[in-house]
Amino acid sequence: MIRNFGNKLGLAWWAKIQTEQPTTTYWYGPFITKRSLKENISSFISDLSDEGSINIEYSYIRCKKEEPLTV
Repeated sequence: MIRNFGNKLGLAWWAKIQTEQPTTTYWYGPFITKRSLKENISSFISDLSDEGSINIEYSYIRCKKEEPLTV
């Protein structure tokens, strides 16, 4: 609930994750703090790697994000 409110205000933290094979952009979030995002991103990256994604790059962004979360 607080995360969604923070997202609506553009204060939430998201990870923008880009992969090759497949060429895809994922948005992982929202998180209230950058610290909590950093603590949780490794499991998401691991899942992508296990699914065969390669050249995984990501950055942390504070913004308002809505659907779609995968492009």
